[in-house]
Amino acid sequence: MRLVIQKLVQLVLVLLAVTFLTTFLMSLFRGGDDAILASLLGPNFGNPEAADAMRERLHLNENVVSRWILWMGDALRGDFGLSGSSQQPVGAIISSRVSVSLALVVYAQLIALAIAVPLGVLSAHRQGTLVDRAASTTAFGLLALPSYVVALLLILIFPFGFGIFPAVVDDDVGPFDIYQLFLPALALALGLVAVYVRLLRTDMIATLQEDFIGMAKAKGMPTRHILLRHALRPSSLNLLTTIGLNFGNLIAGTVVVEVLFNINGLGKTLVFAVAQRDLFLIQGITALVAVVFVIVNFLVDFTYSALDPRIRRG
Repeated sequence: MRLVIQKLVQLVLVLLAVTFLTTFLMSLFRGGDDAILASLLGPNFGNPEAADAMRERLHLNENVVSRWILWMGDALRGDFGLSGSSQQPVGAIISSRVSVSLALVVYAQLIALAIAVPLGVLSAHRQGTLVDRAASTTAFGLLALPSYVVALLLILIFPFGFGIFPAVVDDDVGPFDIYQLFLPALALALGLVAVYVRLLRTDMIATLQEDFIGMAKAKGMPTRHILLRHALRPSSLNLLTTIGLNFGNLIAGTVVVEVLFNINGLGKTLVFAVAQRDLFLIQGITALVAVVFVIVNFLVDFTYSALDPRIRRG
């Protein structure tokens, strides 16, 4: 119980730090408060009364610390400010785009694990053979390719080459439209496959040399049973940590992939917000990404005990 409380306190502190840094960096944005007012007021920017009223509403008269505290109070009530580019509440924009981006990240993780786990286990079991060398070479090749290069290659191969899967996703695509989101998710997943295969292979080789594996072999257990039941679980701790950390990398990767496939998710919205200097929209998306990243890693910490009983007993 004490460990849970400590992790929750750490989670809250990290979120407070991230949101404060976001507010501070937004205050350094070129053009400052005038850029915010100009994007929100448009032609009325020259009206002193309208500018003063908007400045008061957005707490722009306050210093950075006071502005952050007031923004946090508004955010806890669900008010993330007003988008200057669309004149819509930031919370409404984020809620309409977040489901597709999260679905894309989850699909990419599932695809990467579906490919990497069998390859990693097989490479460790067949260490030094042709299968192991082929898997390692493929992993290094995938690791060298950025996600946008993979995305362009997939577009050339599947939509234009074989005529399957769309090159451009529909504007109203939903999070459960797996057919349309498959190629974008695959573009994100292939880079992860290389990392996961190498990581799992290394840990599996070490686990297969443990005494309890030798005991299982001496008892005459089937090789498949030993690999999947006895060796895979204790070899998955580093993999699980990497999965949690890669949620942040995947969210960053969705920026390029969503633009290439024209997906109306958080990544494309963030690019649009930066181009339009929509500071409150940038701040809201950044804060949400930080929250998701911290919560995922928080949950990963408590999944360790389910994989390794030694941690649970400790």
